[in-house]
Amino acid sequence: MLGRGMGDTYAVFLLPLEREFGWTRSQVTGVYSIYLLVNGFTAPLVGMVFDRLGPRWVYGVGVACLGAAFTFAAGLTGIAQFYVFIGVMVGVAVSLNGMVPASALLSRWFRARLSTAIGIAFSAVGAGTLLFVPLAQYLVTEYDWRTAYRAMGIGLLVLAPVIAFAIPWRTFQAGDPALQGSRARATGAGASVREALRTRVFWSLAQIFFCTATAMFSILVQLVAFLIDAGYSPLTAATAYGALGMLSAFSVMMSGPASERFGYRQAITASFVGTGTGILLLVAITSAPSAALLFVFVLVFGSCMGVRGPIVSSASARIFAGPNVATIYGGIYSTNALGAAFGAFMGGLLHDLTGGYVAGLAMALVFVILAALPFWTLPALRHFR
Repeated sequence: MLGRGMGDTYAVFLLPLEREFGWTRSQVTGVYSIYLLVNGFTAPLVGMVFDRLGPRWVYGVGVACLGAAFTFAAGLTGIAQFYVFIGVMVGVAVSLNGMVPASALLSRWFRARLSTAIGIAFSAVGAGTLLFVPLAQYLVTEYDWRTAYRAMGIGLLVLAPVIAFAIPWRTFQAGDPALQGSRARATGAGASVREALRTRVFWSLAQIFFCTATAMFSILVQLVAFLIDAGYSPLTAATAYGALGMLSAFSVMMSGPASERFGYRQAITASFVGTGTGILLLVAITSAPSAALLFVFVLVFGSCMGVRGPIVSSASARIFAGPNVATIYGGIYSTNALGAAFGAFMGGLLHDLTGGYVAGLAMALVFVILAALPFWTLPALRHFR
């Protein structure tokens, strides 16, 4: 919640930075792209650090790194500095507090309900967005962007030692003794990383993650700015963004039961249809903004945002079950961050080239279609249960 929730607050700072320094939209969104790239590339390394040092230092250092980055950001004046502190430093911090260590912990406690547990963990991303994006917007509106960064940074630095030393990490790390015993007896089973890389299903799951993230982040990183440019107030724009996070948290938790009841292909396809509908609603908002259109967009788009992550994670865990499942999933998960970085940059670049948002929205719609294809074209996913 702290990691991605705080990382997503950059959407609030986009316009203030653009206006104060005169940077282009692609320069400003490029900072977010670097953050996402670093988050993706460091995800496999975080698993290694987790295995060596344990969750106490992974989570504690992650929160401290995030707090330091935000505190330093309050005094920055150059775009290169933002690339280093908000791009690189926040990317590392969010990776340390992201889904790789969370999945490693959850896999030690759950087997039959692992997909549900992962879904709940994924929902924390939406809860963090709902909590921290409006908070950041309030601080920026009432004070300024530097004060907002400084206040959040100091708060995180104070929280870091509490997270590191007040939580019973040894108990969490130990896991369920019965589950660990059964896994120890099963050592040697499952695909190797090299074998997984040779399969179509690995690259199909990577395609789903990459294309989904490209579509979503070409929109999300500029959404607050888009809504303000469309005529909504800054607080309304930030609240709408936060509401998307709330609905995303709900959709994440419901993705497991929906998949089990209606089928994985049906559930994920319905979510992509909803996302495509949300994109078309944004196109309508560009020409005729209204409170009703914004409400429908938030409801439809937000209800579909969180469905894909738990489904892909569950498919990966079941198809590649064995001692290498975390490493294999780390490779698949990294494509999510790469797609997000690509989408964030392309969305900003298309805005600079065209002076509007329609081209970026059209690109997002194409990538939604590409993301949905594997569950209809690949037998291993078409019949996945």
